[in-house]
Amino acid sequence: MPPPPLPKPSATSAAVASLLQLRRKAAPPPPLLLNIAELERFENLLVFARAVVEGYFSGKHPSPYRGSAAEFADYKEYAPGDDVARLDWRVYGRTRRLYLRQFEEETDMTVYLMLDTSGSMRYAGGGRSSKFTMAARVAAALAYLMLAQGDKAALVLFAQTVSQYLAPGGTRRHLHQIVTELESVRPARTTGIAGALRECHALFKKRGRIVVLSDFLDDTASLLDALGQFIHRKFDILLLQVVDPDELTLPDMSAAKFVDLETAETVQVDLEEIRGAYRERMQQSIEDLAREADLRQIEHRLIDTRRPYIEAIEAYLGFRANTPRTR
Repeated sequence: MPPPPLPKPSATSAAVASLLQLRRKAAPPPPLLLNIAELERFENLLVFARAVVEGYFSGKHPSPYRGSAAEFADYKEYAPGDDVARLDWRVYGRTRRLYLRQFEEETDMTVYLMLDTSGSMRYAGGGRSSKFTMAARVAAALAYLMLAQGDKAALVLFAQTVSQYLAPGGTRRHLHQIVTELESVRPARTTGIAGALRECHALFKKRGRIVVLSDFLDDTASLLDALGQFIHRKFDILLLQVVDPDELTLPDMSAAKFVDLETAETVQVDLEEIRGAYRERMQQSIEDLAREADLRQIEHRLIDTRRPYIEAIEAYLGFRANTPRTR
């Protein structure tokens, strides 16, 4: 006698089997900029950015991110999805075209986010994320905030030269593109901020704001000289200098071997012998950059990797509010 036929799988078990088969065939997801502990709270960098920005505003007075000042600024042509209550029917009567009234704080702005991907950004002090990881999270949060405020965000990844450029955009899809690029970067190569800025002269066609995220371990004079072309074109510029606490005071140990993350050169030193001189020189370097930037009406803010998000958001909001509107 032949054995009895096996029972037919239910619709549920068949669906589960198909799903498991699809998962086995699927390519592994790209690594995220979040560690294992953070993955329990944030699904990906976009969710992280939203949580940081909205968490910041929830701790303050309720804010729609975009203002509604009483002073009229400009007209915007109607697009499907816009608030019809803002339509100016008098203009329609004259032109037979639909326009919305915009107020001073509602005019959009192009913001160019520049992120340093050189090898020095890989540095991470004990128990902390690398400077690049922190800077990338800040960039994602700022991009989310910019689009929520109605601004258009562009992304530039650079080391010695520009490695990636995403032109300005203000859509949800564009935000996803920015986050995808940020999650795919692995810092390498040597620093060359001035050279990258000179390349951007042709890329940044529309006047707006420039936000540079870097450790600025480069020649200050060359950096400021390269920024001069944008000052001449009346761009507003914010420098967010990302530093690890170890870089300000040196690690708490007696001796160490330092490895240059860009050239792989090594040097063995007694930290206690050089600590005082190092602190003074590092502090002087930061103060020089801040002073020279201020003389050129460039804003500078030091961002500590232990608490970068609130400082960066407040720095940008202050920068956005204090700079004149340009279109």
